[in-house]
Amino acid sequence: MPSKEYPEWLLRMLPVLNWKDRVTSQTLRADILSGITVAIVVIPQAVAFASIAGMPPQYGLYAGMIPPIVAAFFGSSWHLMSGPTTAASIVLLTSLSAFAEPLSPEYVGLALTLTFMVGVIELTLGLARMGTIVNFISHSVVVGFTTGAAILIASKQLKNFFGVPIPRGGHLIDTLSAFWQQIPHINYFILTVAMATLLSGVLSRRLFPNIPHLIVALLSGAFTSLALNHFYGADVTHIAMVGAIPQTLPPISMPDLSLETIKQLAPAAVAMTLFALTEAVSIGRAVGIRSGQMIDGNQEFIGQGLSNIAGSFFSAYVATGSFNRTSLNYQAGAKTPMSAMIAGSLEIVIVLAIAPLVAYLPTAAMAGILFIVAWGLIDIPSIKHIMASNKSERAIFTLTFLGALFLDLEFAILAGILLSLILYLMRVSRPHTVSRVPDPSLPNRKFSDAGSHIPECPQLHILRIDGALFFGSVPFLLEEFARLEKQHPLQTHLAIVAQGISFADLAAADALANEAVKRRARGGALYLINVKRGLWESLESCHALERIDPRHIFQGKSAAIHAIFQQLDKSICQTCTKRIFRECETVEFIGDDEPHKTAKVTPAITQQTDH
Repeated sequence: MPSKEYPEWLLRMLPVLNWKDRVTSQTLRADILSGITVAIVVIPQAVAFASIAGMPPQYGLYAGMIPPIVAAFFGSSWHLMSGPTTAASIVLLTSLSAFAEPLSPEYVGLALTLTFMVGVIELTLGLARMGTIVNFISHSVVVGFTTGAAILIASKQLKNFFGVPIPRGGHLIDTLSAFWQQIPHINYFILTVAMATLLSGVLSRRLFPNIPHLIVALLSGAFTSLALNHFYGADVTHIAMVGAIPQTLPPISMPDLSLETIKQLAPAAVAMTLFALTEAVSIGRAVGIRSGQMIDGNQEFIGQGLSNIAGSFFSAYVATGSFNRTSLNYQAGAKTPMSAMIAGSLEIVIVLAIAPLVAYLPTAAMAGILFIVAWGLIDIPSIKHIMASNKSERAIFTLTFLGALFLDLEFAILAGILLSLILYLMRVSRPHTVSRVPDPSLPNRKFSDAGSHIPECPQLHILRIDGALFFGSVPFLLEEFARLEKQHPLQTHLAIVAQGISFADLAAADALANEAVKRRARGGALYLINVKRGLWESLESCHALERIDPRHIFQGKSAAIHAIFQQLDKSICQTCTKRIFRECETVEFIGDDEPHKTAKVTPAITQQTDH
């Protein structure tokens, strides 16, 4: 809850004021322990993610230093850990490899510029209080993207896992085709290192879940390569190493803010922003449910934006919320955002201490690590759940998944989001409509769906509409009115049960008003029953009430039926044997063979009700 001691603008600039009172000697001790745990685990992950992103390994480590500190300070979550992630890394690679060679200085420069652009967009959305934008990204889009990304990650590591040459930058089919041709040339020394890494990581995770399995896997791969090189010689094994990383603090960097570069990277920046924010806010909310904390989406946007802006000046590529590190942070007992700040600070110290040791990490071991990471991205239960659900969710998942595999990843994300919105708009643009009639077999003649066994009034049609009325639903509404006119030409009076309509925009209000005018010209009228306040206010603001006639708007069905009955043609009522409403019993029936006379109508109180 926001603190009442400070104004809202100050809390937005310094959200630390919301949780500073939570910091005690006990919580600080817990935050230090969790920070140390996360800092140790993030080392192999960061190096692996840098490999996915096409960046030198040290840049993955840099992304885990400054960004998590800034994100924790300016964000709202007590447990969210930011840094490099698999999804952000692979989007970076696919977005930038078309403009520059991965690992090259030009590529690194573009990555830093993209990071700055993503940060600016995130910050702008946060300041504009558009944190709810992530709610429009379907879960099926996330699952489809991560599943496709997992397969791409594994495919791009086939050359390092098996020790065969595969051209860089090809699509999935090209990569698999090249690997098939290289199967006879597999380097079994490299394959042994990769398998040792993979198997040790999988077994460690199952048998010793409290031990960081990625560190166990890396050490197993490193020792296996050292043993093979010792017995057979490096000239025979050809086991390549990652190489030493600079034993320095993150160097100061400067994004390229030229107009041409920004124009080139704009589509990738938008796609990465949407996905990065979805990751961060979704992870923050998920752990917030477990910890009992309400997450401020707008504040998380601000925190993520400032972290990437700051990171772009400290040699860090795009950082966002990490599910693995956030879960580990929570399980390790973190109490406040101090744990993330401690983890980022400790990583600087750890990198300075172990930088020379990275030279002994074989690339085959890194490939094994990335195979583990890729498998962890495939959420089998979620995929089964989506496939067992409706056609829309299956279509969204399939489009995003196939787009990730065979098209650019940023296009896959945007296409999945666009399809989600289109399908949603298609659903809401066709509000549920059902004809209603009083059922004499039910108590108080409750309304039922119109059918062949329940007769309708020959002059009045009652239509219930459930759903928002806006410009997108106007064509459907007009089609429905035209259908009723064609099928029931004598039912010149139309009563709409509007309790399921929350509002109507200008186009929808005009459609209702025009229908009222049209029916008056035919000798009938349009009536609205059970009108909510939102619908009344929207009709009033659009100046549609005057044309509909406020006297034709009712808050109860009984009063509406009684008033509408007075407007019906009594000569038709005299020849009608259906007796739909209670009021019909007050009209004297005149058969076809009897002389017509003035109808005698006595007032009656109706009790027709609807659910």
